[in-house]
Amino acid sequence: MTITRTIRLFLVDDHPLVRDGLRARLGSMPNLEIVGEAGHATEALAQIDSLRPDLMLMDVGMKDMNGIELAALLLQRQPGTHIVMLSMYDNPEYVQKALQAGARGYVLKDAPAAEIVAAIEAVSAGGTFLSPAVSKKLFRTQAPRPLLTPRESEILSALGRGESSKQIARDLGLSVRTVEAHRQSIKRRLGIEGQAELIKYAVEHAREFGHG
Repeated sequence: MTITRTIRLFLVDDHPLVRDGLRARLGSMPNLEIVGEAGHATEALAQIDSLRPDLMLMDVGMKDMNGIELAALLLQRQPGTHIVMLSMYDNPEYVQKALQAGARGYVLKDAPAAEIVAAIEAVSAGGTFLSPAVSKKLFRTQAPRPLLTPRESEILSALGRGESSKQIARDLGLSVRTVEAHRQSIKRRLGIEGQAELIKYAVEHAREFGHG
């Protein structure tokens, strides 16, 4: 998956060296423009209305307000913005709270640059992304049911009813590409490789994720 339109990215981290590193990693990425950065929540809130970024890469642990609280507040003001949390912590509780606040991705700070890029691409395409190490730990605590977003649960339930991506896209008012991005995200979260295995899981677990 590659980004086909320019994504306006905003960085939030209270460590200047981390922001410098992110700019160095991401600054040369095609179709990605870093439009601003902030060292704390107050600074981020002061800029978001004028800059209107498409995606925010945000630290969880900050001094004045943590990134999860900031994500919820930012999404109230700019609901169309996508948020990827960047964290030192793989604590499942943090991950759950970040997703509940509206974040679409959660990446560990020590992840390779390719993982951060993959998160940006997945979230920009309408999907979600969790670092593999985060997914594994989360699923161990969530077993037998992994944590899916409400939209992913809807799509998994529809797959269990035998609907195609085209049917799901029509029913939910989404593009086929967005549905496919969600399917990839679901497979990643479930640790599933192929489409047949995904459909089998959806049929077997349809009631758990039932949305009609």
